[in-house]
Amino acid sequence: MASALTIGKVSLGEMKRFKYDDRLSTGVVAAGGTLGILIPPSTGFVIYAILSQQSIGRLFLAGILPGLLLLMLFIGMITFLCWRNPKLGPVGEKQSFSQKMKALRGASPIVGIIFITIGGIYGGIFSPVEAAAVGAGLVILMGVWLRTLSFKQLWAAVKDSIITTATVMLILISAHMINPFLALSNIPQTIGAFLGGLEIPALGILALILLTYLILGCFLEGFAMLVLTMPIFFPVIVQLGFDPIWFGVLVVLTLEMGLISPPVGLNVFIVKSVARDVPLKKIFAGVLPFWGMMVFALLLLVLFPQIALFLPNTMFG
Repeated sequence: MASALTIGKVSLGEMKRFKYDDRLSTGVVAAGGTLGILIPPSTGFVIYAILSQQSIGRLFLAGILPGLLLLMLFIGMITFLCWRNPKLGPVGEKQSFSQKMKALRGASPIVGIIFITIGGIYGGIFSPVEAAAVGAGLVILMGVWLRTLSFKQLWAAVKDSIITTATVMLILISAHMINPFLALSNIPQTIGAFLGGLEIPALGILALILLTYLILGCFLEGFAMLVLTMPIFFPVIVQLGFDPIWFGVLVVLTLEMGLISPPVGLNVFIVKSVARDVPLKKIFAGVLPFWGMMVFALLLLVLFPQIALFLPNTMFG
């Protein structure tokens, strides 16, 4: 949601200036905002790893290829839509090489910070949490140096960070409170026995679980949904012999789909708050092609688990 809000504020105005169709521009922002959940460092994988006692490193690696696959499917869909109807994304004015280089130089500080933070994580210099601190510190220094960051803006960012951190911590605290209750009530065992006793193939049970996540994702925040459902579904997945890392990728992808699924796709409402003049119906119409690509990606991951498991199995052995 933060990605959709941030990128929406930056890009929607520019796409309107270049006469992009409202359905395409808002659909791209709402759907594209979900990609960050799969591509590490991913908070969704961290929460899943904590709740399921799995390796965060393996989950991060497992999300890379599916994330890139989904990215390419999105790009392919945009290309197809604009090829079919060029009015959706009109051709912009040609820019000279010097103009392109000038624009690139203007973006170089931010690009450099991204390389430092992401490179530091993969280089083993610091953890994802430390990388966040390094990135925030560098951006603050850059804002002070360029005189574009006021104390009022800094204070607003600090308050937003405190609220976000407190929200995540409260969700994790709730997990520790809910889990003993579920254990004492035997709800997970009852539901697990029900699913395990169904005379349908294991893939059928997996499909029912993913469908449940998809429906809940339309109404619930992703972290809360993981906290509520993992104690119920995870033992069933282990009992059926599915790989927990692979299942984690499927769950996170399904959470992404819930963020843009009607009737309460949270990312759609976030984009609506930025694009106030675009009807909600038009934004939902814009995300439908990308939602279809997510369904296709989910099917590919179910049919070919090695898309998700290749990197973690190769690098961790």
